[in-house]
Amino acid sequence: MSRKPELKGRAARLARLLPTGRAQAARTPFVVLVVLLLGGGLIGLLLLNSALSEGAFRLDDLKRETKSLTDEEQALQRDIDAYSAPDALQRRARELGMVPGGDPAFLDPDGKVKGVPSPATASRAPLVLAPEAPATVTAPLPGTAPGTAPGAAADPTVASTASEAAPTPTPTPAPASIPASTPGR
Repeated sequence: MSRKPELKGRAARLARLLPTGRAQAARTPFVVLVVLLLGGGLIGLLLLNSALSEGAFRLDDLKRETKSLTDEEQALQRDIDAYSAPDALQRRARELGMVPGGDPAFLDPDGKVKGVPSPATASRAPLVLAPEAPATVTAPLPGTAPGTAPGAAADPTVASTASEAAPTPTPTPAPASIPASTPGR
């Protein structure tokens, strides 16, 4: 059995500073701490990666929704532009029975009337468009043979009298320009 030699002086003081039997016990908490830190770091990275992936999917969904809403906005803007075009406004006004205004009169700041106002007159009957007929007929009308159009008669002699009785509408051409009038004056 080997015995350690006894130290004297300076060596004895230095030997007292070093732990003798607890070296193994002091390493165990350090190793556990390092393993816990590494495990916690890995779990943190996993959670961070999952959160970033979820955010990327949400961002992709939001971009897709933004594109869809932008397309819808552009389609609605095209509709607004089509409805507010001057020729479309004129056509809708005629459909509603409106006629172009007469000659306008203007008021000076001192109250004098300039010009001779005239009322708007309908020079011709307003063009009223009939609603579109349905493309399919579910049941034949009385007096028609199955498989014929609703306006066509089964008997050719009846067809000639039916076409003579129904007047054909004649479309009226639109005027080249409509004089503008000041509303409310």
